[in-house]
Amino acid sequence: MSEIYARCGRRRPSFEWLPSPRSGVETVAALGVSTLAADVFASPSGQIAELVAAATKSMNARLRSRDMAWLEALTTTETTRLHPPDEAARAGAPPGHIIEATVWESLQASLIDSVVAPIRASLPGRIGVVTWYGQHEGHRFAHYDAFRRHGLTTFRSDDNHFLDIFAAVTASTGWWWALPDVCIMADRPTALHTESIPGSLHGERRLHHHGSPAIEFADGQQVFALHGTIVPQWVLDDPTVERIANEPNIEIRRCAIERLGWDGYLAAADLTLIHSAPDPGNPGQRLSLYSTPLAWLNGERLLLVENGSLERDGHRRRYGLHVPGDVSNALDAAGWTYGISGADYARLTRRT
Repeated sequence: MSEIYARCGRRRPSFEWLPSPRSGVETVAALGVSTLAADVFASPSGQIAELVAAATKSMNARLRSRDMAWLEALTTTETTRLHPPDEAARAGAPPGHIIEATVWESLQASLIDSVVAPIRASLPGRIGVVTWYGQHEGHRFAHYDAFRRHGLTTFRSDDNHFLDIFAAVTASTGWWWALPDVCIMADRPTALHTESIPGSLHGERRLHHHGSPAIEFADGQQVFALHGTIVPQWVLDDPTVERIANEPNIEIRRCAIERLGWDGYLAAADLTLIHSAPDPGNPGQRLSLYSTPLAWLNGERLLLVENGSLERDGHRRRYGLHVPGDVSNALDAAGWTYGISGADYARLTRRT
């Protein structure tokens, strides 16, 4: 970290280690420092951001000079995205596309989308200082390092030094904030639980733990998550019909109902079966349309369906789909979820 400050022409700062991003945000806010003012690029945060931008531009130019046409597009080829790396390589996908999908996009989904976003959402309001995410932004530098390590390109010595510095920082710290005389450093989580994202081909993961916080820091900052959905603690500890009825967020309601169990929920909740019919798109299963409690928004109704395939433990997962309140036929409700009429849905041989 001292080398990063030195590259910006600044003296070595003092370092203050704190137990969590929340503690870091509160400390920075208490110092009253902001990089949103007109002199943003005179601040350490702004200077480091310029340093990263300049190095990235230089390395991108180097990749372009080696005919890495992948860098010209923001997306990779469908071949690379829809197949594992070895299959994509055999199909002729260029190395750049494979690295983009397996390193940049995969790590961005696993670290930024799945971890940084929920931590950030749990923090106090905006404080006006650039936040660096340490271990959680490995995608930012890892894909350049992948080209270097596999001998697919060579960078300028200055860019190699830049990569080495930021790789070391990413591997050794959690979130951090660069201030004029002090660098605020947040420790890594004491617990971090994830699961593979179903259908992912490149190792993407999402937050999940069914019995404790998915993320926990030493000072008690916590994030609860079920299969990637961020939920309040009551969903895990004490899901009740009353709490579910008063919860405005559809995804949180769904998680809480599944936690309680559909059979238990239907037995205890103020739901009335309006119509039920065999599911033509899922032979052997039924569609059940229910009214919903008055506390639910928009007077919507609930269509209970069963998954067409078995879970690993042999059971069929049940889903509650929200449909308009004026639908009174289960087939019409199922058709509405696909944008077709109930009559058209009734002619399906199997839904996907």
